Amino acid sequence: MPVAIVGGGACGMAAALAISDAGVEAVIFERDSIPAGSTALSSGMVPACVTRQQSLHDIDDSVSIMAADIQKKAKNLADPTLVQTVCQASGPLVDWLSETHNIELILVEGFLYPGHSCLRMHAPSSRSGVDLINGLSRAVEDAGITIMTDVRVDLLYVDERATVKGLQIERPDGSTELIGCGSLILACNGFGGNPDMVTRYIEAMAGANYFGHAGNQGDAIQWGLDLGAATRDLGAYQGHGSVAHPHGILISWALMMEGGIQINLQGERFSNEHEGYSEQARLVIEQPQSIAWNIFDARLHALGNDFEDYRRAEKLGALKIARDVEQLAQITNTPLTQLQETLQQVAQMAENQLEDKYGRDFTGKPVLTPPYYAVQITGSLFHTQGGLVVDDQARVQQQGGGGFPNLFAGGGAACGVSGPEDWGYLSGNGLLTALTLGRIAGMNTAAMMLENL
Repeated sequence: MPVAIVGGGACGMAAALAISDAGVEAVIFERDSIPAGSTALSSGMVPACVTRQQSLHDIDDSVSIMAADIQKKAKNLADPTLVQTVCQASGPLVDWLSETHNIELILVEGFLYPGHSCLRMHAPSSRSGVDLINGLSRAVEDAGITIMTDVRVDLLYVDERATVKGLQIERPDGSTELIGCGSLILACNGFGGNPDMVTRYIEAMAGANYFGHAGNQGDAIQWGLDLGAATRDLGAYQGHGSVAHPHGILISWALMMEGGIQINLQGERFSNEHEGYSEQARLVIEQPQSIAWNIFDARLHALGNDFEDYRRAEKLGALKIARDVEQLAQITNTPLTQLQETLQQVAQMAENQLEDKYGRDFTGKPVLTPPYYAVQITGSLFHTQGGLVVDDQARVQQQGGGGFPNLFAGGGAACGVSGPEDWGYLSGNGLLTALTLGRIAGMNTAAMMLENL
């Protein structure tokens, strides 16, 4: 076959659509029975600049502004070439998915995620990653692209010139098959589901609740290491400090950005909730019992209802309502006196009468008022951000320099743009690199295959 793609998530499907658009054949190999991956567990938010939808809403954004936002969050430690590449590709990507492949991606209005200087998130109207992956799946099906499900790639075959010649797949019955290919795209995710690799590279998340896809076992990274590929920032990851516990449902960080707070079991705030939800995961895990509570009010409850995950959490009983602070203390099992003091301080900070010791600016948002809403949450590891080093064509690089002739990577298989730690993750970085690098890999491998005809 001309092009083999390992992984049927957002990255793999974007690559396949780009290859199909160029008139080249591609086959996706997916280990699950239904393609979903980490995309289905996300909010489906894709950051992009200079899109047609931004233009319709008079949003003043640019590649340089978006790149500066990413680097500011990553403390200028992300690969500048890769940051420039994905930002420049982001707008055309969203327009292409929306207009060429009829995938619903609308500009998200009403709030900004931490670190973004303007509205640039694009998502399905449900703000659910399930609907994003379903849209991609439909587009792949409409394009007539073959997806082989329930198959696990377990070996790559490479010649003495570091050219990939094929791969071995294993079926559920244990039978194997060797399949040749002209080019290979690694679009499978990182290693968040591999406890040994997490312990080795991300000690802070060893034993933490894992909210990502179980198939994220680090296969692509291990294949790359075996082949002599370069890796970068293997200690980087995206956490999330707002997963309903024990329900296991993502609660949007928009509630924190618009005025909500987090308290621990002692009734105290313990951080600046506006720093970012990724680094918040570690801070929540450090609290007693690794538990905290999201506290907000009816205004923010209405905002939460814009998210499918939030509505699902409410149906499953994760959402608690208290008529006053006394009942809120009972529900959260926190000391009433301390909880009263915390809420009073938050009100004073909202009125600019008190400065937050954690550095959060509460002014500009209404004071929280009863009835109060509460969701018990924990911190979780979502997915890893380090991986194989790729160039601006999404080609995997060798340790000694130079790229592999026909090996490409994106998504969690490739190193992203979040720098070396959890604090470098800017909201949407995961889907940004998955989709842009997927499309870039697809376009470049298709061009290479056409040149070799």
